[in-house]
This record gives sequence, structure tokens and C-alpha cells, in this order.
Amino acid sequence: MANRTLALTDHLHEYIVDVSVREPPILRELREETAKLPMAMMQISAEQGQFMRLLVELIGARRAVEVGTFTGYSALCVAEAMGPQGRLIACDVSEEYTAVARRYWTRAGVAERIDLRLGPAVATLDKMLADGAAGSIDFVFIDANKTDYDAYFERALRLLRPGGLIAVDNVLWGGSVADPAVDDEDTNAIRALNRKLAGDERITLSLVPIGDGVTLARKRP
Repeated sequence: MANRTLALTDHLHEYIVDVSVREPPILRELREETAKLPMAMMQISAEQGQFMRLLVELIGARRAVEVGTFTGYSALCVAEAMGPQGRLIACDVSEEYTAVARRYWTRAGVAERIDLRLGPAVATLDKMLADGAAGSIDFVFIDANKTDYDAYFERALRLLRPGGLIAVDNVLWGGSVADPAVDDEDTNAIRALNRKLAGDERITLSLVPIGDGVTLARKRP
């Protein structure tokens, strides 16, 4: 029994990965290729990808949106978990990094399930809403520009069906959110969203200390 979350040492993290992570070879290859890139720190972990797959399966998601795609690891996890009938709209601004994503999506046989939309995500989400997509999405993953997190969340909540789920990444921001000496725009934006969601009656909330912290927000009926 424990009355608080256990501190995760390197040794314990290795054990968790060893006994619980089922990472398909193509995902492992993508993760290893991404690790060689200059912005490799933006890659989610294998255990977080597996956690997202489980969430998607649990809610029976068939329509999903991703804000921030990078090299496509999380998108591949979500697309595979949704199955052949699933469709994912992936929002990003980088042609270079998403070219890596496209290559792996094709190899995995899920490219036709993923609609990659290059451009500012706020504009993409606004267009979806203007086109009548409100209330039609099952699952949203937010992992992009931190200063726009609140804008992403508000649009995602409108797109989500009642009972749908939003997952917001990096909500612990390497621990900076709890350090009063840190006072930059990204950290303050994440802090503000965390505080806002803590009292948001539109959602059911849980902040899960996996990876860099993931907030799960279920839209209440």
C-alpha cells in the first residue's frame, strides 16, 4: 500500500519497461531513428505510447485528433489502436519531421487512416469546427506549442463528443511547473492550464505522472 505515487528511479523505470511494454518492432525502429534527431526530446516514451493505445481501445475511439505530430510515433499508436475503421487528423507545422512520420505510417499500413494537415493547429481546429465537426471526435492528444495549450484545449473540448477524452502532454514540464523560480512563457502557460482544469466543471480530470505528465480530461455529458 502507498498513500502517494512512488518516485520513479532509473532502475524502476527499466523494470517497468521490461515487464510491461509491448512495443512492436516498427515503433521501436521509429523511436530509435527519432532519438538521433536534434529535437529528439519531443518524442514520447514507449510506455506512454502504449498507455495511449490502451486509452483509445478503452473508449472505443474511431475519430481522433492529434495536435503536434513530430515524427509520428503517437499518431501510429493511436491509428493502430483505432483499427481499420479509425480516422486520425494529425496537425503539425513541420514538413521535415512529418516526412519521417509518413514513411513509417506507410510501412505500418495505416497511412490511409491518417489525415496530416500542415499549418498552425489553431487554424486547423477552427476550420474543423466551422465545417461542422463539433461533438464528433472521440479522442484528442495535445502535444504542441505550450503557449497555445489553452487555445488547443478549448477547441478540442468543442470538437469532442460527450464522454470523449482529451490527453494533454508535458503538464509537469520536467518539474518546472512546481518550481517558483522558473518564470518563462511555456512554463506559465502550462501552469495556467493546470490550474484552470483543476476547477473546470465541464470535465472529469486526472493528472497521470507518466512520461512528462499527462492530463486526462473526459468531457462530461
